Amino acid sequence: MNKWICTMALLMTIALVTAGCGGGDKETSSSPAAATASDDAGGGTTVTVDAKNFTFDQKEIKVKKGDKVTIKLVNSQGNHTLKIDGYDKEVKGNQSVTFTADKSGEFKYFCNMMCGGGHTEMTGKLIVE
Repeated sequence: MNKWICTMALLMTIALVTAGCGGGDKETSSSPAAATASDDAGGGTTVTVDAKNFTFDQKEIKVKKGDKVTIKLVNSQGNHTLKIDGYDKEVKGNQSVTFTADKSGEFKYFCNMMCGGGHTEMTGKLIVE
């Protein structure tokens, strides 16, 4: 009985790890990334970031200090998040997060869902001017 429980726990752990970033379907389309940045009528900026195994389609997001920023994360391949260091903001796939860019500088963003080999390459930079 104990051997069976250990085997099941191991299989569940493997399933959870592989269901991270690399768990999505392979995309066969060669269409360009669906990334957009636009100014909202209220003086803010909306950015859509497309996440695929193991990359974000936007390596830099530039905004002005004081802007209201909305980041929408689209998971077109795999399951990803986008976390911004220095702002303590995180958006999960197919959701959005809104915040005020009240600190100038460059802030790293990355996928915060631990997964396979290319996971560390999922980074970008939020530049607040």
